[in-house]
Amino acid sequence: MPAYQTTPAQILELAEAGRLVDEVSAHLVATGYSVQEPERESWRRSLPALAQHLCELGFGDLDALVEYQLPRSSQRIDVILAGAEPLHSRPAYLVVELKQWSAAERYDEAGCLLRAPWTSRPLLHPSVQVEAYCSYLVDHLERLREWPEAVHGMAYLHNATAGSIPDRPSPRSYRNMLYTPDHADRFPGYLAARFSKVRDGRAAHRLLTSPVRQSARLLAIAADEVGSRRHFVLLDEQREAYELVMRAVRWADAGRRKRVVVVSGGPGTGKSAIALDLFVDLLREGRQVNHATGSKAFTRTLQLYARKQPLHPSQRSDRLFKYFMNFTTSRKDGLDVLICDESHRIRERSARGSWRADRPQVQELIDAAKVPVFLLDDHQVVRPDEVGSIAAIREAAHRLDLEVDEVTLGAQFRCGGSPRYERWVRCLLGLENTDPYRWTGDENFRLALANSPEEMESILRHQNDQGETARISAGFCWPWTTKSRGGRLAPDVRIDGWARPWNAYEEAPPPGIPSSSYWATDPGGFHQIGCIYTAQGFEYHWSGVILGPDLVVRGGRFVTRPGELRDPQLASRDGVAKARNLDRLIRNAYKVLLTRGLFGTLLYSVDPETQEFLSRLMPRPRRRGPAVAPGVRRVGERVGRDTIQQGLSDSRRKS
Repeated sequence: MPAYQTTPAQILELAEAGRLVDEVSAHLVATGYSVQEPERESWRRSLPALAQHLCELGFGDLDALVEYQLPRSSQRIDVILAGAEPLHSRPAYLVVELKQWSAAERYDEAGCLLRAPWTSRPLLHPSVQVEAYCSYLVDHLERLREWPEAVHGMAYLHNATAGSIPDRPSPRSYRNMLYTPDHADRFPGYLAARFSKVRDGRAAHRLLTSPVRQSARLLAIAADEVGSRRHFVLLDEQREAYELVMRAVRWADAGRRKRVVVVSGGPGTGKSAIALDLFVDLLREGRQVNHATGSKAFTRTLQLYARKQPLHPSQRSDRLFKYFMNFTTSRKDGLDVLICDESHRIRERSARGSWRADRPQVQELIDAAKVPVFLLDDHQVVRPDEVGSIAAIREAAHRLDLEVDEVTLGAQFRCGGSPRYERWVRCLLGLENTDPYRWTGDENFRLALANSPEEMESILRHQNDQGETARISAGFCWPWTTKSRGGRLAPDVRIDGWARPWNAYEEAPPPGIPSSSYWATDPGGFHQIGCIYTAQGFEYHWSGVILGPDLVVRGGRFVTRPGELRDPQLASRDGVAKARNLDRLIRNAYKVLLTRGLFGTLLYSVDPETQEFLSRLMPRPRRRGPAVAPGVRRVGERVGRDTIQQGLSDSRRKS
C-alpha cells in the first residue's frame, strides 16, 4: 500500500497512546524507506494538530492517507484527506502539506522560493509545493484524470500567521490554498462544502486502486515539450532548482553578480527533466540558451527529437543542442544561459586530435554564459578522462570569484520510484558500506535473475512486442567489430551458444539498424546489445543487464577484474589498464546499467560463481506471459494479482 491509511480520530488515539510515530515509521520502513528523527518529530507535532482540528469540526471519520507515495516516484505527500462531496457523493480529495513553520520571507522576486531562519538553503513555497503534488497526481492516476476537479490542495501551517508567510506567488486556486490559524474562520465553511461528515470509503479505495497512467520516457516527450506548452511536473527540490536558475537569470538582467547553479542527484532523480523545462521556458522568453552534454548519443537524440517539432529558423536544433567541447572560442557571457546536462562527463580539457585547450573545460563552460547551470551525478563517472564533479565545479567558480547555488535532488522517479531498489544496487556493487543482501521486493518495481541470456532475451522481447520498450546491455567485456560485413553486424557478444552484436559503431549502419546514438530510442535497438556509452543518460521500460567477467563474486563480495575489459577507453588490446581508478569506474558503469529501467530489471552473470551468489539474493522469473508495468493495468483489464505478476516474477514472494 502506498500510504498509511487511518482517520483523524485514529491519529488522535494513537498520539495519546504514544504509538503514532512508531506506527507511521513502521509502515515506511516496511515499504523501503529509512526514517530520520526530524521526520518523526514532524509527525509528532503536525499530524495531531491537523487531526485535532478536523475532529473539532466533526470530520474525524474522513479517510486520511498519511505519507502517500506518489506513483512512479519515491516522493511522498504528508496527508491526503479522502471522502465524498455532501451534495453529489462524488469522490473528493484534499492534498495537505504540513509545515511547522512560524515565519519565512521571500528568497527571490517571484516568491516561489522562501528563506527561513533555521536553514541557509532556499525553500519552496508550500503552496507551490502542494499545487505541484495535485498536478502530478492528476497526470499519473487514470481515475483522477477522469475528474481533475476532485483534487484540491492546501498548505497547512498551524504555527504561522498570514502576515508571517509571504502569500502564494501564483493565482489563487483550490490547488494552492494556504491555511494559517488567524484565518481559521474560513476552514469550516470550506470543509462543509467539500466533504460529507459521514465516512465514505469509496474515495480512498478509488485513489489507492487507480491504474497508473503509462509513463512516457523522458526523451519520448522531449519533442512535444519543445514544440508545445507541455511541461514535466517538477516537485520539491526539482522546482527549487528551476526557480534558482530563473532567479539567477533575473539577477543577470539587473546587472547583479554572476551566479553558477549546480544541481546534483542520482539516476532517475529528474535532472534532465529540469534541464528540458528550463530550456523550453527560456527559449519562449527569447533568451539565448544552449543545452550541452558530453555524450554524443544523448545530444544527437535531443537534436533528433527537437527536429520533430520544427522551431523558428533561429532555433534550429543543431544550434541549440551542443557538446561541452563546442565552447572553446565562445564569447564571454555570450549566452544568457548554458544548461550543462550530464556534467559528470566534463573533461579536464577540450581537445581535438593533438590540440588541447589552454583552459579547463569547466571554466570554458562557466565563461560561456551569464548563468551557467550544471546537472550531474558524481557517481556516474565512467571514463578516466571525465572530471566533472560538484567539487570541481565549485572550485572553478570560486577561482573566478563567482557564487554558487547548489541543490541536491533526493526523490527517485526511475526504477518505479523505488528507493529500496536504488539502495539495493549500491550495496550489491559495493558502493555502500553495507554488504549485499537479499531483495525482499517492492510492488512498484520488478527484479529477477535470468537463468540464461536466451531466457532474458525471450522475456524482454515479449515486453518489447507489447509496446513497452526493452533493451539488453552488458559490461564492455567482448571485442567490438566496428565495421559491418555483408549488411550485418558481427555477433561479438558470445555466451556459450548464444551470440548477439553490439550496437552499431558506424553512423551509417546497415539498413534497419540504428546508429549507436539512437540504440536506446529507436525500435530497432532491441536486437543489439548496448554498452555503457549508449545506455548512459537514457531510460527504457524494461532493462536486461549482463554482468561480464570484469565484475565477479569471490568470497561473498564483488571484485573487479580489469584485465577482462575490452573497452579501448579503459584498457589496451593486451589488457593493460589505462586508468588508476578502474575498480570504481567498473562499478559505476554497472550502477548506470542497472538503473535504466522504469518498470523492472533482469540480471544475468556469465560467471557461474557470481550467478550462484545472485541466485541467493534475487528471485527467478516465474513464467513467461503478457505483463504490464507494476501498478498499471490497461483499460478494460480485470484487476488481479496475476495481472501484474506475469512476465517478470512477483518479487515480493520468496523464490
